[in-house]
Amino acid sequence: MLSSHAVTRSEIRPDEPRVTVVIPAMNEARNLEIVLPELPSVHEVILVDGRSVDDTVGVARRLLPDVKVVTQTRRGKGNALACGFAAATGDVIVMFDADGSADAAEIPAFVDALKAGADFAKGSRFAPGGGSHDITRFRAAGNRALNMLANLLIRTKYTDLCYGYNAFWADILPSLALPNHTIRALNDKRMVWGDGFEIETVINCRIARAELDIVEVGSVERLRVHGESNLNAVSDGLRVLKTILAERRREAHVHRAAADPTRSVASRPKADEQVDVLSEASDSLSESA
Repeated sequence: MLSSHAVTRSEIRPDEPRVTVVIPAMNEARNLEIVLPELPSVHEVILVDGRSVDDTVGVARRLLPDVKVVTQTRRGKGNALACGFAAATGDVIVMFDADGSADAAEIPAFVDALKAGADFAKGSRFAPGGGSHDITRFRAAGNRALNMLANLLIRTKYTDLCYGYNAFWADILPSLALPNHTIRALNDKRMVWGDGFEIETVINCRIARAELDIVEVGSVERLRVHGESNLNAVSDGLRVLKTILAERRREAHVHRAAADPTRSVASRPKADEQVDVLSEASDSLSESA
């Protein structure tokens, strides 16, 4: 059953939504040459540049003269997405990778799931119609284990926790409670929580907690065309595990604050305190993996 908030949202959502595609990119010029021409006609494409040193921005502007280019404020995929979401003017937002692994031909299926009533269309390589040309047996096994843990702790039925191809109605952005993209990092080593590759898991935990209507869409992950992925099966798996546990603690804190209104404001962290103090541990894991 949809909540009263969901019913209110559905009453004001357009039958033919304007679609914004948000693409985080850093040094992806060669891949964008292939990816951008494949995109369907949409309301807007937002390229969030991570201060690339190649011709990422130039290629995007040459292939899509109307592309909206945004420079991310900090570092990490999570911050890039938050910057892109903040700049979006469409009714629907599609999260799309620049490396060629996402199939642009699937965008209409995600949008159709939203038009049919979902708040969040979650891509899955393991749902009917999904698949992967990139995932290894080791990573697939790790993903299944993390799925089982997440489903147990946050009471979901996800089949693919660690996949970043998703779409959602822009009006649910407040439910994601992403880090303020205007906050500057305190230094070059510590990252604001949610700014890194943990962003997909953070979003999946928070949409579940918000009791949004989530529909999985089968998606086939393609091979990266050029360059090498920054993902590491061990260190990133541990990061996802840490994220699940951190989001579980966050949910408990929110429940306590709701039960005691005197805590809700006083216990809220200041903007400059929204920093991932565990990043040094993550960095050491990455170095040792």
